[in-house]
Amino acid sequence: METIGTWWMWLGFAVFVVVAIGIDLWVMERQGAHQVTMKEAAGWSVLWFSLAFVFVALLWAYLDSSQGRTVANTVSMQFITGYLVEKSLSVDNIFVFLMIFSYFGVPPQYQKRALITGIIGAIVLRAILILAGAWLLATFHWLLYVFGAFLVFTGAKMWLAAGKEPDIAQNPVLRFLRGRMKISNEFDGEKLSTQIDGVKYYTPLFVVLVLIGTTDVIFAVDSIPAIFAITSDPFIVLTANIFAILGLRALYFLLADLADRFHLLAYGLALVLIFIGGKMLLIDLVKIPIGYALLVTTALIAASIVASLATSRKSGPPAH
Repeated sequence: METIGTWWMWLGFAVFVVVAIGIDLWVMERQGAHQVTMKEAAGWSVLWFSLAFVFVALLWAYLDSSQGRTVANTVSMQFITGYLVEKSLSVDNIFVFLMIFSYFGVPPQYQKRALITGIIGAIVLRAILILAGAWLLATFHWLLYVFGAFLVFTGAKMWLAAGKEPDIAQNPVLRFLRGRMKISNEFDGEKLSTQIDGVKYYTPLFVVLVLIGTTDVIFAVDSIPAIFAITSDPFIVLTANIFAILGLRALYFLLADLADRFHLLAYGLALVLIFIGGKMLLIDLVKIPIGYALLVTTALIAASIVASLATSRKSGPPAH
């Protein structure tokens, strides 16, 4: 596997992630269970977004001095494109998380812990999948075509499913848990299990955590091949993915109340997946410059957001 990441870059990034999560957990424990405000969510979102671009600025400076301006520009563009793609696809995660929380009636003050626990699991899972994927692509080049076809198929399926809410009650994971575990009807603070008449029951919060974890597995299978169409460097793929995930919790609380206003975003994300899948299928025939890929991706997402907001204004405020 070819990568621009040196051993100290891998180690440094791992330390950064551990410290960042540690600070996040420490802040959460100090604040206790509470409802995240829009102001708090916006502040954290700006912080994570800024850290991603500080990282790419430092990476560009290092590569510019060690490998030249051309390599620095190319790798930096790959990171930015990958980060924006992963960040955009994570919005779809947010809509699913919102439906899960709504279905189980998770109180707002307990949602924060559920999300950060899911994010820690997502980081570990994606690190494993990315390293395995990078090795497979380096060993079996033909897998690029499999990934490309899968992305086109996923994009088409997302387009057809846009606007339709999944029936969470029929989720196979939920049905499995309910068939094999005692699950209480009430929450017990932030506990994952409780005692009722001396019998151990799992709380709805435990079920929510499991569903969030399995949801991220599904989204990881979709999103990780997408960034491999942009770059095969595991260091860039991993860092772009992790930065997008680290900001997911703050982005959820920022967009949760605005979900209805972005009702056309799923169509834009579907087109992004189809475009990236097509790029991967044509990789040995047509080389699409990374700058064009970034431009097309940004344009598709921006157009779907603008169209969503325009149609929301015409139809009036969303009903609650």
